[in-house]
Amino acid sequence: MVKKAIKFSILVAVLTFVSLGFTSKKEANVLKNNKKNTSSELFTVNPIDDNYFGKAPIPFTGQSYLGFKEAVGFKESQGNYFVVNTLGYLGKYQFGKGTLEMIGIYNPQAFLKNPKLQEKAFEANASRNKWILRKDIQRSVGKRINGVVVTESGILAAAHLAGPGSVKKYLRSGGRQGFSDAYGTTVKYYMKRFAGYDVSSIKADKKAKARV
Repeated sequence: MVKKAIKFSILVAVLTFVSLGFTSKKEANVLKNNKKNTSSELFTVNPIDDNYFGKAPIPFTGQSYLGFKEAVGFKESQGNYFVVNTLGYLGKYQFGKGTLEMIGIYNPQAFLKNPKLQEKAFEANASRNKWILRKDIQRSVGKRINGVVVTESGILAAAHLAGPGSVKKYLRSGGRQGFSDAYGTTVKYYMKRFAGYDVSSIKADKKAKARV
């Protein structure tokens, strides 16, 4: 009777040990699998390769034209060529469809996939804005409006944000007639943020078009 009791106790102990072993192994596997699971079933949208976005830190380019456009691009989208914001503005420099049409671009989706065309679009738009604002640049550069010294690069950056018409109104009213976009960014802020860059290489061109 005693022997049977001992055998039964040993059997129970063995079964308990084996059961705990399987449980621990199963729990370890669960923890291991949950540590980093990249299965698309866990995402509400498909995972996207980070390289797709073309993001890069803004390079040190000084106060040159290259520095100017890279600074604007970084402020607009953090240098992301392929982004569309909540209002439908496109690409690295956040162009609206209407502005794109004025510089000869009629396919927004193709534009979004073409970084070279986006760079050409920035150049063409800056050239067009410089022509529209040529008289205001001559009159206003060096003046202080709302505590900010007006520079040519500040004017062109503000025109990229608000359009040349809004910048004209701001300058000609001595800053009394302001502008802010849907996110609250103002002409004054862009005037200050992008002051002092050398944009002399931008040629004023009424009919500037983006071509690659």
